[in-house]
Amino acid sequence: MTNSENIHLQQILRRNNYTLTCAESCTGGLIASKITEISGSSDIFKGSIVTYSNNIKEQELGVNKQTMIDNGVVSIEVVNEMLDGVLKKFQATYAIAVSGVAGPNGGTEDKPVGTVVIGVKNIFGHSDIRKFHFIGGRKEVQIQSMNSALDMLLDKLQNL
Repeated sequence: MTNSENIHLQQILRRNNYTLTCAESCTGGLIASKITEISGSSDIFKGSIVTYSNNIKEQELGVNKQTMIDNGVVSIEVVNEMLDGVLKKFQATYAIAVSGVAGPNGGTEDKPVGTVVIGVKNIFGHSDIRKFHFIGGRKEVQIQSMNSALDMLLDKLQNL
């Protein structure tokens, strides 16, 4: 996401009195870092939580342990629960959540390295959760995940 797109995204949030929060796993705070590159983002960005471990997903976001067992951590179901948890925790209007396998380790046959689930949800009932398969090394997967998450949010906001 370019700086001008980031500024545009934040202007739309600001114009509508909306706020944003994030729950990040494989991106490790990269999305929050990108948002806060823009001076003045504190009026639209409530905060973020990096829930890298399963225990923290459960403890801080209320992700059900059984959901993680039944579906795997990199799943639409887990990301949906992450979104619900972070919206509640930070009392924001919009949330982004990301869980994936950035590599180089951790991939399986069903979920190879580069598999990332990204979701955007708002308090009005909109939910968009998608599974992606990115190519590249760890940093490339993280950057592609960040860009895709912010693009998903911007697409939703531009259609208001």
